[in-house]
Amino acid sequence: MTASIRVLVADDQELIRTGFATIIDAQPDIDVVGECGNGRDAVDLARRLRPDVVVMDVRMPILDGIGATRLLAGPGVTDPVKVLVVTTFNLDEYVYEALRAGASGFLLKDAPPAQLLNGIRTVASGAALLAPEVTRQLVGRYAERIRPAGDAVDDLGLTPRELEVLRLVATGLSNGEIAARLVISQETVKTHVSRILTKLDLRDRVQAVVYAYRTGLVT
Repeated sequence: MTASIRVLVADDQELIRTGFATIIDAQPDIDVVGECGNGRDAVDLARRLRPDVVVMDVRMPILDGIGATRLLAGPGVTDPVKVLVVTTFNLDEYVYEALRAGASGFLLKDAPPAQLLNGIRTVASGAALLAPEVTRQLVGRYAERIRPAGDAVDDLGLTPRELEVLRLVATGLSNGEIAARLVISQETVKTHVSRILTKLDLRDRVQAVVYAYRTGLVT
C-alpha cells in the first residue's frame, strides 16, 4: 500500500486553514499532519514533522510565507521541503518572490478543492505547478524589475538545443508540447530538461523558468 502524502497547512486565517485541512483530510491518500498560523511555526513544524508538502500562505505574521519558504526550500538548504504557495491575488509580487525562494508552485485561494488536491499531489510527486499564463504574466512581469547585470546567455554552458528547450520551458510549455514544437520525442525532451537542471544547479522547472527570465533568456 502506498504511503499517504503528509501535509502541513500554514495560514493565519483560521477559517481558511480549517477549510483546507478538512478538504485534504477527506482524501484517502493525503493526511494533514499539522496546522499553524504564522511562518515561524511553519518552519519549526516542517523541520520537526518533515511533511511531504507545506501548503503555505504568503501573508502571515511573525515570519511571512516567503521567508518561511526560503528557510525550508531556498538556496543552500540541504534537505528542502516541498512548498505549495497559496495566495489571494493572481499577479501578486510576493508569489514571484516565493518561487525564487524555492516554492514548487502556487495556487489561488479561491481555486476549487480539486485543484488544491491536484496541486498537492503534483508537488509531492516532485513536479512543479506553474500554469503557462502565470509564467508569462507573473514571472515575466517581476523578473524585469530585479534582473541582475551579467549572467550572459553565452555563459550558461548549455548547448544550442538545451537553450532552445529552456526557452520553451520558460514560456510554460509541457514536455509534450515542446516535443511537438521541436519534432523530437518526449523522452528526449525529458533528457534535455534533466541536463539543463543539472548544469544550472536548479531543482525543478519552476526554478528553470525564473532563471530564464532573470538572465534575460526570455523577455
